[in-house]
Order: sequence, then C-alpha cells, then structure tokens
Amino acid sequence: MKGPLSQNRDTAVRPTSGATGRDVALVVVLIGVITALHYLTMSTEDTMAMHLLYRKLYYVPVMYAGFAFGWRGGLVAATASAALFAPHARVAMGGLVGPATDNLYEIVMFFAVGLLFGWLRDLEERKTTDLRQVKTQLEDAYRTLEERAIQLVNIQDYTQSVLRSITSGVLTVGPDGSVATANPAAERILGMPEEEMVPRRLGVLFESDGGIDEGLTRLLEGRVPRLLMDAQAVTRAGKTIHAQVAMSRMRNVDGRLLGAVVTFDDVSEVKALTDQLIRTDRLAAMGELTAGVAHEVRNPLGIIRASVQLLEDAGCDAARTRDATGVIKQEIDRLDKVIKALLDFGRPSAPTLRPTDVESVVTDVVLFTRRFAGQARVEIDTEFAAGVPLVSADADQLKQVLVNLVSNAVQAMEDTGGRITVRVWDDDGYVFVSVTDTGPGIAGDLLARIFDPFYSTRDDGTGLGLTIVHRIIDQHGGRIDVESEPGSGTRFAIALPAATTRGGTA
Repeated sequence: MKGPLSQNRDTAVRPTSGATGRDVALVVVLIGVITALHYLTMSTEDTMAMHLLYRKLYYVPVMYAGFAFGWRGGLVAATASAALFAPHARVAMGGLVGPATDNLYEIVMFFAVGLLFGWLRDLEERKTTDLRQVKTQLEDAYRTLEERAIQLVNIQDYTQSVLRSITSGVLTVGPDGSVATANPAAERILGMPEEEMVPRRLGVLFESDGGIDEGLTRLLEGRVPRLLMDAQAVTRAGKTIHAQVAMSRMRNVDGRLLGAVVTFDDVSEVKALTDQLIRTDRLAAMGELTAGVAHEVRNPLGIIRASVQLLEDAGCDAARTRDATGVIKQEIDRLDKVIKALLDFGRPSAPTLRPTDVESVVTDVVLFTRRFAGQARVEIDTEFAAGVPLVSADADQLKQVLVNLVSNAVQAMEDTGGRITVRVWDDDGYVFVSVTDTGPGIAGDLLARIFDPFYSTRDDGTGLGLTIVHRIIDQHGGRIDVESEPGSGTRFAIALPAATTRGGTA
C-alpha cells in the first residue's frame, strides 16, 4: 500500500510517455542543430576555432540523453553524434587519423561520456528504487508498530479495568520484595494509597503482618513454587484483618524472575461466621461423641452385669463360672480398647517432625503387613516414582496412618482376596501416597461418614481408626481424600508438603 508521497516519487522517477517524447525530440534537435552548424559553417583556418567549439557542443545532447535514458540513451546519442560528425571531420577537419587524431579521440569521448553519465543515471535510479522500497518497508513497519502500540494500550486499559473491578487486593512486588503496583481494592483493605506503598517492602505496610513477609521471602528465594496462607494482620491504621493470601512467582517469557503477584481477601466476616459454625460443629460432635461413648460402654457393661448375675446363680458350678469370667474378661478388654482409642483421639501426641523418606516408611509398613495380608489372600504391590523429595513428618505416626489404611483394605477383602497397590509420587511441591484396593468399595451415602468418630462397618471396630488418621494428617499440614465406588474398590490418597529434594532445598 503506497501513500500519495510514494506515488509522487514514482511519477518523478519514471517519466511519462509525453515527457519521454519531449526528451527524445530535444536530443534529436540538439544533435541536428550542432551538425547543421558544422556543415553550414565554411571550413577555413579562420573558422576552425568555431568547428572545434561545435565539436564540443555534441557533449550536451549526449550527456542529456545519458541523464534522461540511462546508458542505452547515452550510447545511442553518442553513436548518432559520432555518425554525423565523422564525415565532416574527414572532409573538413583533417580526418580521424594522422595529424588530426583528436577528432577520433573526441568521438571516443562521446561514447565514454554518454556511457558514464548513463551509468550514473542508472545507478541513481537503482538507489532511488532501493530507497523507495526501504521507505515502503519502514512505512509498513511503522503502521505495524502503531497497530501493536494501540493493541498494547488497549490490553493495558483492559487489564487495569479488570484490576480496578475485582474485589480482591492485588499487589505486584519486585525480586527484592518491594511493592510495584497496587489495585484500588488493595488500597481500600490496607487503608493507604498506592503512592505510599510504592516502593516499600510488603511487610512495612502492616503493623503486624502475620507472617506474610516471611512467606513472600520463601517464595522469592524459590523454596516454594506458590503459597496459600491465612494470616491475621494489623494495618498501619490499626485495623485487624483476617486475610486469605495467595502468592505466586512472576516470570517473563525468558523465565527470568520479575517478582511475585500477591492477592489477598479480607475474610474477617467470613472468619467470624466460620468460627461460629466450628463452635456449633464442635458442640454437635461432642454430642455425637458422648452418644458414641455411651453406646460403646453401655453394651460391655450390660454384658458384664449379665455375667455377674450368671455367677450369682451358678453357685459352685465351675464350668458356668469359667464361661462367665471369660465373657467378663473379653468385655473388659473391649472396654480397654475403646478407652485407649478415646485417649489417642482426645489427647493425641504432638508429632516430632523430621525430614522423612516416605518410600522407606512405605517399605517398612508393607514388610510387616504383607504376612497378615497373605493370610487373607491379599497381595500388596508398591510403585515408587524416582527422586521423590523428603517430607517433614513423624515417621512413627506416618506408619500408624499407613498401617491403618492397609489393614482396613485387607479386612475389606478377607473373604474374597484381592490386591492392594501403594503408590508414592510427587507433584507441585507435595508428596503423595495412595492406597488402592480391589475390594467391594463403599456406598456413596456411607463414604461421607468414614472419618466420623465411632463409625465403623465392622462389628469389632471402634470407629476411631480413620478419625485418628485424619487428625494425624491434619497435624502434618497435609490432606487425605477418599474415592470409592461399589464393586470397583477404594482409594485413599494422602498429600504432604515436600520438605527438601534429595539433593538440597526445594
């Protein structure tokens, strides 16, 4: 696409057919006039100087033809001039060779000048054409850059509109942790304008940041890929906020660290409602726990009472006395088991966290559960991914969790046999352990209750095993999920935060 300026230059460089005709006519007239002057002027010693001047005048049409038509035009004009001048030179100016060889040199110069000026004209035209192409390319590039600039401005305006519209506070920080930008929601939550935040360190924006600055330091140092945390912070205005903070590293297209994006929501009202719901749930759980304890204790006590009455009625019958005392011992053991489980549940020991190799823990668990599983015709397989990082955990409590899960899976398949697969892998800063069985599975209405206290599908179970498992995983900062479908088996998956890689820090 060419603008008016480009079209005008094309017209100037490339003459029209009318202009070409005028140039040809001018060259012809000039050569004709000069030749006529030669032939009409008498050749005497007195007019020889005039003829020498007329001979020089041939350069004018030759040069003009070279400038107007290039080297071809100069060559044609030189040839015409030489053809018209040569007869006169032989007859009236001493010839072309011999004493008057300057006439021959002059003819040679006609050709040299015509070709030289024509070549210069062609060279200039080529340069002009190249410059015109460069100009066109620059104009196209400028238009492209202008369009890209408009697009970037539109994208920037759109991004700013999004940031201004969202209710979450959004801050961007540099690699040193200093604030670069803040959206209006961040200004509202923190109670200060963006000008006061930039370029101050994030932790300085609070009287008490609740660990936000420490988490940002861990993120920027590469110890964690992203971070999600709840923090209770106090702003510089003295306002206490319960904030849900999410942080992620920010990199350019080349992977260079630019800083981090920090988003946070003031969830103070949600926190108050959540605390109220938790208190309500605790009261409900206490009621369920009380009812469960009463049920679990009442049954053995009833059996013990009946056995004591049997002893009273038995007199000295040794056989009936042995049967009754055996039942009493059995129910006392049952009560002791319930009380021990209650103590483990109600007063759990704090975990002693150390860097722990999950693969070693799983290997130990499989080693001392494989015989028990084999008696129920259940096979145990393990799958370990390479380079799984360590976790910060209590190895004994972790073994307790896995033994409980494997034992439950074996007991679910003790009548039919089957296979248990224990798999270990890592992903996105977490180490995962899954225990999958091929048993009968769990119905959907029962699946939601398996972590509840005193819920058990076995008659001899206390219903506290999975509850304790859930609590241990919570104390380790992890999570446990369960998936099951009747007839397709059950899968428990544990996720624990990675502590270190095998070669150094995460």
